[in-house]
Amino acid sequence: MSKLVTIFGGSGFVGRYIVRHMAKEGWRVRVAVRRPNEALFVKSNGAVGQVEPVFCNIRDDQLVRDALQGADAVVNCVATFDVGGKNSFDAVQLKGAERIARIAAELNLGKMVHLSGLGADEEGQSAYAQTKAAGEAAILAHIPDAMILRPSVIFGSEDQFFNRFAAMSKFGPILPIAGAASRFQPVYVDDVAQAAVRGILGQSPGGIYELGGPDVASLGDLMGQMLKIIQRRRLLLNLPFFAARLMALGFDSAQTLSLGLFHNGILTRDQVKQLAQDNVVSETAKGFADLGIEPTPMASVLPDYLWRYRPSGQYAEIKASAGNLRADN
Repeated sequence: MSKLVTIFGGSGFVGRYIVRHMAKEGWRVRVAVRRPNEALFVKSNGAVGQVEPVFCNIRDDQLVRDALQGADAVVNCVATFDVGGKNSFDAVQLKGAERIARIAAELNLGKMVHLSGLGADEEGQSAYAQTKAAGEAAILAHIPDAMILRPSVIFGSEDQFFNRFAAMSKFGPILPIAGAASRFQPVYVDDVAQAAVRGILGQSPGGIYELGGPDVASLGDLMGQMLKIIQRRRLLLNLPFFAARLMALGFDSAQTLSLGLFHNGILTRDQVKQLAQDNVVSETAKGFADLGIEPTPMASVLPDYLWRYRPSGQYAEIKASAGNLRADN
């Protein structure tokens, strides 16, 4: 019988790409998610019965144990941006990650790959960075040879980075951003998935890998590139950090006062702290070169999915061509 991998958060942005690759490798894939009825689309990545979504909440020991039964490897892609509540940073990125590693070690699973984040630091300014680092330490305490992947901001057709800002640009002549000078090293989602696959298959050793693409640019420059691709002229307004903190405080307060009826998916105070830090690969860290992967540049991918934000959408090039014909006449 073919081998089995359990992927926690396998229906998410990165997880679905790992599912696709592992199915192509001939593995059976168990996709552990909180809402399996919303993850049925992952079944199309494999043959009948090869990919199966199952219910799991990583805050529960027994559910995690059930999801790991019979597996040969495990991947944890679960993350959150919620500071408080049941699915807080501490509950998901620390305790949840520790729970998966502890039970995987008890069941003697062969391989574990954990998706963390670039900038993970127990001494960091943001709670996100602190819990990511604490989660890594907890995993390595149980599985010393686990593979930890720390990607910079991830881009791809389903991303919440370029897509979000491109959507914002449709509503006015000004595009406000915070931390315009902060540097990022965007990494393509499929490259991250390939790195995880190499860890699952044992093609690369465990350890911490920092993953960044070939392009390093400030947030302001990235937004400029995005606006050029979507063919929109917008004024980039760099918000001072004190103004960004006040805005984030307002959004956070609205969520608290509404008892969660309003969910702050716009800007949190913790995200403002993250935006104040560069998000690039350190010179001494292991990365794509050590994994034998050539990272994909943004220019070869962004136009393939950002075209829908152009004023004329998929007809933008046809419209431009027609304009040239009129000029010739």
